[in-house]
Formats: sequence, structure tokens, C-alpha cells
Amino acid sequence: MTTERITALIADDQAMVRAGFAALLDAQPDIRVVGQAADGDAAVALARELRPDVVLMDIRMPGTDGIEATKRLLRPDRPLPHVPRVLMLTTFDIDDYVHEALRAGASGFLLKDALPEELAHAVRVVAAGDALLAPSVTKRLIERFADTRDPAPSRAALSLNGLTDREREVLQLIGRGLSNAEIATELFIGEQTVKTHVGKLLQKLPARDRVQLVITAYDAGLVAPE
Repeated sequence: MTTERITALIADDQAMVRAGFAALLDAQPDIRVVGQAADGDAAVALARELRPDVVLMDIRMPGTDGIEATKRLLRPDRPLPHVPRVLMLTTFDIDDYVHEALRAGASGFLLKDALPEELAHAVRVVAAGDALLAPSVTKRLIERFADTRDPAPSRAALSLNGLTDREREVLQLIGRGLSNAEIATELFIGEQTVKTHVGKLLQKLPARDRVQLVITAYDAGLVAPE
């Protein structure tokens, strides 16, 4: 029995980067590159036409950059018939635009110098509906933007009113960057129970994926820099 391959679109203004990523991904038995774009406008147009599962989107491109293109693809007021997952590509893990990209709806980000197996893994993780956000990245995002948070009760804080105490605990640990297995160990519960809580959080808040849960936890004040 054959499994349908994950389809991917690569958007980057550097032809060599596009070609290299395409070669690496096409070599995987479960991934197929269906298109390449040199800028944000082309990425949006091709994504609408080709309907890929994942768009690998460079953050910095001339003209329409990756953040604006991601906003167009994922805007809630004009949803596409097929909404792709967006994996942002960046040169530096301290890129000033990472936080804005995640707010735009991206499911995570990947360094351009990632190993081939890391690239393929990232595409699989994002295609499966999960988020690719390392704990170290989560910590930096919180530290970078904690000083800008409004001390007054935010909309995010009010949205937590419908959560149980356990769901708040899980959300706080997600905000700290812990995986489901780590949360299970921290709270002395089963990993499947954690998955159930995460699913309820995604429905109640609501959020597209784990990245948006991290942002909500930060905005609501559940997590702060140490």
C-alpha cells in the first residue's frame, strides 16, 4: 500500500538555494516538490494554483517578503480552499522577523544551513500539523518581546477564562517550549493525556497549531523570561 507523498513549494530569491532544497526534498520517498518561487507574489500565486501541503518560505525576499506572503496565504477573512502549512526559512536564528512570521501564522522556522535530514524532518513535522519551534527559540522570543507586553489585561488573558486549571498548566509548559513527553513527565500524567489537553487548547482558544499556543501563553502572561 503506497502512502501519498507530501507536496512542497519552495520560495526563495536565491536560485541555488531553491535548487538545493528541491534536490534534497525530492530525494525523499515521501516528499515531492511541486513548484519553486523567486518572490512572495509568485509564492502566493503558485500556492493557490498548486495547493502544496507545505510552503518553505524565505523570510527576506525583495518585493513582497515572506511575512507578507504568509499573511496573504493564511489570512482568516479570505481562507483558501486548501490552506498550506508555512515553514519559514531564515539565515540566523535570531532573525528580528521570526516573531512576526509566527504571528502571521507560520508553523515554525528552519535555518538555511540545516542538515538534509533536519530539512526533511521539518517538512514532515509541519505537514502533520505540528509546529517546529525549539525551546531555545521560545525562550529568546519571550525575552525579546516581554518588555513590549501591555501590563493591562489582554485579550489573550481573557481568552483563558474558559480553560481548566490543568489546561492552563499545559499551556504554560507549551509556552516554555516543552514537548508533549516533557509535559507528561512534569505533570506526572500520560503522554496521550497531554495530547488530549493540547487538542482541547487548540479548539478553545482557538489556535492553528502549537506555535500559536506559545504566542497565546506569552501574550496572556503565563510565561516570562527567567
